[in-house]
Amino acid sequence: MSARETRLPDDSTSSIEPAGSLGKSEPAFLVVGKLRRSHGVQGEVVMKVLTDFPERLQKGKQVYLGDKRLVVMIRSKRNHSEGMLIAFEGYETPESVAVFRNQWVFVHTRDLPKLDAGEFYHHQLIGLQVVSEDDRLIGVVEDLLETGTHDIILVRSETGAEILIPSSAPFIVNIDLDKHEIRVHMIPGLEPEA
Repeated sequence: MSARETRLPDDSTSSIEPAGSLGKSEPAFLVVGKLRRSHGVQGEVVMKVLTDFPERLQKGKQVYLGDKRLVVMIRSKRNHSEGMLIAFEGYETPESVAVFRNQWVFVHTRDLPKLDAGEFYHHQLIGLQVVSEDDRLIGVVEDLLETGTHDIILVRSETGAEILIPSSAPFIVNIDLDKHEIRVHMIPGLEPEA
């Protein structure tokens, strides 16, 4: 149902401010990785991969690093036991990439790959209204939680209660980005007792 390109993860201690928005829930930049430590003598950096599309991080592609969104071009990348080893044009030594330690790696939203019909990016679902099949407002999507088998949609009700809805059939009836709405099939036990 959804693909992972994310806003800053909740464990972020960064003071990054939003860098613009393309729509109500459409951020300008999304996180695809976090740089860890330099590796070897060629200016490579270990990157924790935070995207479902690591194959698009190819030589010559532009990414943005850190709080200031420093524009860099990927010089090389290869798989590594801790994620990926990545190198950037103009940064050829361990000393030159040391400044990138613990920095987020971003892509611009306009550069995201197209998804198949019925698939959505996580950030597209944040802020959508959740309504039941009988048109009752359940709440607003606050977050998506990855559990391994399928995502869980965290919905915040008008009373402030958290409602967890599996993002799979039969719970999700329809997602309509134009209407800014997710229609769901509610079963007993999903909503907190009143």
